[in-house]
Amino acid sequence: MSNLRLEEKQQAFAELKEIKTILAAKGWFPATSGNLSIRVGDFAPEQFTFAITASGKDKSVNTPSDFLLVDQDGKPTDATSLKPSAETLIHCEIYKATGCGAIFHVHTVFNNLASELFWERGSIPVEGVELIKAFNIWEEDAQIEVPILPNYADIPRIAELVQGAIVPRVPGIMLRKHGIYAWGANAFEAKRNLEAFEYLFEYVYRWELLKK
Repeated sequence: MSNLRLEEKQQAFAELKEIKTILAAKGWFPATSGNLSIRVGDFAPEQFTFAITASGKDKSVNTPSDFLLVDQDGKPTDATSLKPSAETLIHCEIYKATGCGAIFHVHTVFNNLASELFWERGSIPVEGVELIKAFNIWEEDAQIEVPILPNYADIPRIAELVQGAIVPRVPGIMLRKHGIYAWGANAFEAKRNLEAFEYLFEYVYRWELLKK
């Protein structure tokens, strides 16, 4: 591995560690759930590398074996006993479709409730809430629809739906009763977008209760 590649890998791992620690403190990784990834090096739709959380790890604890590098097909690039997250293929498809730099996925009560509440609609509607601006959507009384995909047990079945579900100005997709995938050009943007989605999901759910 070149010195440049090693430096990029170490930087990505350090960023993931910092983000993981922050989000774990919010309680967004219950029971080892969730996964985080950051692209490493140059990007091309047909060939790229990203760092991702290893499968089955307690994300409230930091260890030397929390992350690994994988390629555009989700295969480890280095010899390792670690397994990438079971949902790595979904990250692969999001990178291919968007060219983004980081993807963060969490399971929370409010994103699960919102996905079930609007499952038949196929998307979670948000209208006129200030935090929509976090997605660089600035029109007054902006309205967005966050796509919801079915939560199949067979991850490749989900992965093949990803590219067709993405809405260009909405940096996230929701799996029904599972969790949100939020992305951005870098870790800062992905974290900002994730936090905005979580705020909006709680707002939408609570507003639906108040309307009844």
